[in-house]
Amino acid sequence: MQYTHEVDNMCCVKKGCNHGPAPIPQEGQWTQAKEIKDINGLTHGVGWCAPQQGACKLTLNVKAGIIEEALVETIGCSGMTHSAAMAGEILVGKTILEALNTDLVCDAINVAMRQLFLQIVYGRSQSAFSDAGLPIGSGLEDLGKGQRSQVATIYSSNAKGVRYLDLVEGYITKLALDENSEVIGYENVHLGKMMDYVNKGMSGTDALAKATSRYGRFDDAVQVINPRHG
Repeated sequence: MQYTHEVDNMCCVKKGCNHGPAPIPQEGQWTQAKEIKDINGLTHGVGWCAPQQGACKLTLNVKAGIIEEALVETIGCSGMTHSAAMAGEILVGKTILEALNTDLVCDAINVAMRQLFLQIVYGRSQSAFSDAGLPIGSGLEDLGKGQRSQVATIYSSNAKGVRYLDLVEGYITKLALDENSEVIGYENVHLGKMMDYVNKGMSGTDALAKATSRYGRFDDAVQVINPRHG
């Protein structure tokens, strides 16, 4: 340790009381976190790239400072999807400090990691008050049946109005319109369920039919259009 001449010539003043760091809520306990291994929690965060062309939702499950589970969801940029694949391999097994200082390929994923780091080390995790935290695998619960991200894709123009393309129910195949050409329902295919049926041996045609459902007053439609071509 090197000291400047000014500091070296100072007299010593005794340090007063030191109660350590303020305790943070972690997995049902109040923890005085002093080292990386003291950090636990599952939480989510969102990041974005500099041109704000795309965004990433990142979910991490941290146990004893180590990232044991990661869910990387991206939207808006084709290259970002491949970055997510690499980040998924990179993140698990690292401490949250290592992950914070690791190039996660995409700016949006890096920013999401920064946001999560702040949440977790300040005790703002989703599992802060869950006794013993959440088990590894809890991140998958966000995806629901079929393990697909919860995505909404809606396009609209002033000239031609709205087009529902994807909602939580699935891929929208038809829009139902009333006599005023207003949307009153839609037909959708739940792609996660469809692929589950196919993987279990069902034919593609039968799987498509079984995974197709309708929402709203579809049967009252005066006109039905394909939102991608109509």
